[in-house]
Amino acid sequence: MRNIFLFIRRYFNFLFFVILQVIALSFLFRYNRFHEAAFMGVASEVTGRMSERYNNIEYYFHLKRTNDALVKENERLNNMLLQNFAPSDTSSRIVVDSIKVDSLEQYRRYRYYPARVVESFTSLQTNYIMLQRGTVQGIQKDMGVISPQGIVGRIVNVSDNYSTAMILLNRQFKTNAKLKKGGERGSVEWDGKDPQYVYLKDIPKSATVTKGDTVITSELSSIFPPNIMVGTVNAIINDKSSNFYTLKLKTATNFYSVFYVYVIADLHREERKQLQEETKSSQ
Repeated sequence: MRNIFLFIRRYFNFLFFVILQVIALSFLFRYNRFHEAAFMGVASEVTGRMSERYNNIEYYFHLKRTNDALVKENERLNNMLLQNFAPSDTSSRIVVDSIKVDSLEQYRRYRYYPARVVESFTSLQTNYIMLQRGTVQGIQKDMGVISPQGIVGRIVNVSDNYSTAMILLNRQFKTNAKLKKGGERGSVEWDGKDPQYVYLKDIPKSATVTKGDTVITSELSSIFPPNIMVGTVNAIINDKSSNFYTLKLKTATNFYSVFYVYVIADLHREERKQLQEETKSSQ
């Protein structure tokens, strides 16, 4: 203990300078948006590269689980191919959709980018994951993130080669979802407690809901395509003081074993955003 006090006394001026420097930098980055954005970009790049090297070791211990997830995803996509379907007799015929996907892809709404998870936090109140894909690879803020099992989160910060996504297990994350069976819509959010469960709120009591029902993203979601898995109903909470149910959902995605995800770009997002701004300005 005596040596500690002697050390502090000997280097007091230097330690005091370091403390003041840290305080000054914290004020600079917290209250200046330009410096805050620059700092977050550099911090994401540095921590991303460090996490990548650490994750390379952990990654090999989960190859089997990752491969199983990729196999299931490939199976689902292969089952959607047109050549998998054939008429059972001569009186049947295959009708081709009138909206074609040609070389110009003029009708495409969503584009999917695969990304590898290099860092993950699931034990906090504000959990996130870091992805090895950034602006150089086409990622932007507010893009949705999904896994082969269901929704994961939303991109909130991007550097050149890395990005961070706020995941479903975050007190600040909300998205619109609906019951697959009846179509009733509500808002999904996490209460900050059990990482295996989230809650779907504002479901009217006129809806027919049973344990095990599937909940998917709705058409009103601003970041996810419709019909992406969110979870299954684990419990129905009946608030007698309101006309709405709160549904406890078992998440479709296991956030402890997410190693590969898909980042979703909504190609119509800017058009909708511009229209919303024009509508607000005209009122």
